[in-house]
Amino acid sequence: MKRIWIFILFCVTLSFNVYSQSDTVAIDSTKVKPKLSFFQKLVNYLNGGDSAKQNSNKAKWLVLGGPHYSTDSKLGLALYGIMEFRLKGCDFSMQPSNFMAGVDVSTAGFWSVSASGTLLFPHDSKRINAELRVGYSPQNFWGMGYEMGNNDANESKLRQNEIKMKADMIFRVAPKFYLGPSAEWRTVKGKSLARPELLEGQDHTIRNYGFGFALQYDSRDLMRDASRGAYIHLKQMFYPKFLWNHYAFASTDFRASVYHKVWKGGVIAGELRGLFNVGNPSWANLAQLGDNSSMRGYYKGRFRDKHSMAAQVELRQHVWKRNGVVAWVGVGNVFHDANSFGQLLPNFGIGYRFALRPHMNIRLDYGWGKKGHSGFVMAVYESF
Repeated sequence: MKRIWIFILFCVTLSFNVYSQSDTVAIDSTKVKPKLSFFQKLVNYLNGGDSAKQNSNKAKWLVLGGPHYSTDSKLGLALYGIMEFRLKGCDFSMQPSNFMAGVDVSTAGFWSVSASGTLLFPHDSKRINAELRVGYSPQNFWGMGYEMGNNDANESKLRQNEIKMKADMIFRVAPKFYLGPSAEWRTVKGKSLARPELLEGQDHTIRNYGFGFALQYDSRDLMRDASRGAYIHLKQMFYPKFLWNHYAFASTDFRASVYHKVWKGGVIAGELRGLFNVGNPSWANLAQLGDNSSMRGYYKGRFRDKHSMAAQVELRQHVWKRNGVVAWVGVGNVFHDANSFGQLLPNFGIGYRFALRPHMNIRLDYGWGKKGHSGFVMAVYESF
């Protein structure tokens, strides 16, 4: 925890310095420009350059790098590049497209290379959402089902390699409504499992080839940092046997979120999400609780089953200059069928926000859950 508070103190100190210097230095265009200090250069970089650049359609880059810590991956080092831009023909009133790519390694042996982004076309006539990830993670595995995950004695070591590619291309079919095809390819290889019986006879290597469609309703003012509006996402995917899937199944991914300004600098955000599988999903494709955007604080994958549901409400409050705080409460569960529904897991937490640029926050969240479950998350942009 000491590293977390040191980082927060650094961000607050940096916020004071860059704002105090940028607010007090006025440059007369008729005079020779003074040499910029380190903090003045830093604030210009964080702000994306001068105001002329901010009000243009030119691509804006931000490169971030440094240490981080999470309960799952331990102390790590990451380097990410983030770009916001507009395609030719997109006017300034449109939200920008975004792209993020980077590498991440940790002392726990975890590593990943990833890239993701959303491409918005002129007049917001269509959107492409894409993600690529290659990684290796030593992790814990408790088995399948709520009861297995709730038993501490089932904890077993598992080393997992993963390659994942997915993309949606959705077209605007009505104001704020989008519909289009989706595709996914994913390979997961679990090895060195200390207790292989937890897989219940399933293959250690899982390959999935899927297709389907995505339906979206989006009235948010901003995709990455919404303060008003609503977002509904429904994705239906199929993984049939004729596409070389050993474990054939279909999945329905549903998410709905709303955003509302409650007072100056305050936003209430709420989200409901669910993942439902029909057929014979493998251990790697079961619905899981716990990640950096939902049920924060739970170890991802400890609770896994055919279906999952989770809900959360979060208050986001701007406090001072680049600094803000959040607090949330939530609940979730995993279940096999209607009879096993009802094992509710609580979730709540607090977080700190530091604005690298307008509507681009670094977030540090600490979440708690059922007794013994807690964890720290550091990421860019809001959780949902």
